[in-house]
Amino acid sequence: MKKLAFAAIITAGTLTLAACTNNEADSEVVVESEAGDITKEDFYEKLKSRNGEAILEEMITIKVLENNYEVTEEDVNAEIQSMKDTYGDQYDSIIEQNFGSEDELREIIRISLLQEAAIAEDIEITEEDLEQEYNRQNTEIEAQHILVADEDTANEVKQKLDEGEDFAELAKEYSTDGSAEDGGDLGYFSTGEMVPEFEEAAYNMEIDEISDPVQSQFGFHIIKVNDIRDKEESIGKFEDVKEDLRRELLTKRMDVTKVQEKMDSLIEDAKVDIKIDEFKDLLEIPETEGQGSEEAKG
Repeated sequence: MKKLAFAAIITAGTLTLAACTNNEADSEVVVESEAGDITKEDFYEKLKSRNGEAILEEMITIKVLENNYEVTEEDVNAEIQSMKDTYGDQYDSIIEQNFGSEDELREIIRISLLQEAAIAEDIEITEEDLEQEYNRQNTEIEAQHILVADEDTANEVKQKLDEGEDFAELAKEYSTDGSAEDGGDLGYFSTGEMVPEFEEAAYNMEIDEISDPVQSQFGFHIIKVNDIRDKEESIGKFEDVKEDLRRELLTKRMDVTKVQEKMDSLIEDAKVDIKIDEFKDLLEIPETEGQGSEEAKG
């Protein structure tokens, strides 16, 4: 089964294909002009050829989500109220500019909440997790690091550090990161600015501590924490930002592959039967390609 694009499947202004049910409906004129008429069938076929596959994927996904999860009007209202509280007097103009109307926004929110329910079902987030994330987001860390390509080199560098060699000099000699010429200095950073493995290690260290090699998608990091301080401005009271923190943790912990597999399974269970000939193979599994990155920060 094809791995449908699960995240952000709905955007404002998406065109919806409406199936025609009889010949009379097909021939209904939707545009008249001296240059010629355009029928509903003409319009439908053009939409289908240009956007049909993507829209049909969206519609299938939405139907399956609706069948498995529930989002109430109260849930949507709560999100709308939160946006009103955030934007104040600018709410109406922002909504009109970005979404066209509040009705369009409500539909986007409803689908987003359905997606969130599917993701959250398999991810446990405790009160302790939320408090830890809150504390981290109110904290900045100043650090240096040495990035190398392989574990053997990382262990070699760590041994030299254990023997008392200077961190900055070793960073200049070994590190493949752009910070090498500055002795590996990264300055101050907070959550969300570094790759997850780096962030997790750094936030569990003490001042002047040097880490063992930490592997990420970019190689092996050796981290030295030089300072830990509170941010000048708090992110707000814990209870006020609790829901935002929960969503951020969901995003961090979400395994895209597993979410796609779950969605594929739900669609398979729904026994989807596509009756449009051009899209019969829409749910077939495509070939996957690997992804890579050369950046050091997330």
